[in-house]
Amino acid sequence: MEIIDYIFGQYKEYSTLHIVLEILTVICSIVSVIFSARNSVLVYPFGILGTGIYVYLLFQWELPGDMIINAYYFIMSLYGWYNWSSDLGEEAIPVTRVSQEQWLQSLMIFLGAVIGVYVVYQLLGMLSSYLNYIDIFTTGIFFVGMWQMALRKLEHWLVLLVGNIITIPLYFIKGYSFSAILYIFLAYMAYVGFVEWKKHHLRRNLVASE
Repeated sequence: MEIIDYIFGQYKEYSTLHIVLEILTVICSIVSVIFSARNSVLVYPFGILGTGIYVYLLFQWELPGDMIINAYYFIMSLYGWYNWSSDLGEEAIPVTRVSQEQWLQSLMIFLGAVIGVYVVYQLLGMLSSYLNYIDIFTTGIFFVGMWQMALRKLEHWLVLLVGNIITIPLYFIKGYSFSAILYIFLAYMAYVGFVEWKKHHLRRNLVASE
C-alpha cells in the first residue's frame, strides 16, 4: 500500500479533468506506438491527439521543456503523416538506415533543441534543479528521434529508447506516475519496434536484390 500511495498519492491533489486527460494521453500514446512498431501510418493520428493533449497538460504543470517536446512531436506528426501517406503508397518512404550526413544533421538538431530549451528555461527562471538540465538533454534526444521517425529511419527506435529510459525516473520524481509507467511501456516498445523494423528493412533489401 505504501508503494501504491507513493506512486499515485499525488493524484489526490489533481483535478479530475487533468487525471482523465493524462490517462487519455497514455492510451493514445500506447495505441500510437503499437501502430508505429507495425510500420503503419495510423501511428500519426493517435500521436497527434495524444501530444496535443500533453501540450495543454504540460503547460498547466509548468514544464516548458516537456511541453516543447510534445509541441514538436505534434508538428512532426503532421509532417510524418503527410510523408507516409504520399501518392506513392506505404513504401513511398521505405525503412532505411541513418546515413553519416543524417547523423550530422541529427547532431545539429540535438544541439539546436538543447540550446533553444535552455534559453527558454533561463528566460522563465526555471533552472533551479538538476532535473531541469536532464529535461533539456532529453528534449534534444526526442527531437532527433521524431525527425528520424518522420524519415522512416531504423535507428530512430534506438534514439527514442535512450530518451525513454532517461525519462522514466524523471516522471516518477516529478510525480506524474501514469506518464512514468507509459514511458516504461514506450521503452519496451522501442526495442520491439527496432526488431520489427529491422526485419522489415532486411526483407525489403532481400527482395530488391533478387
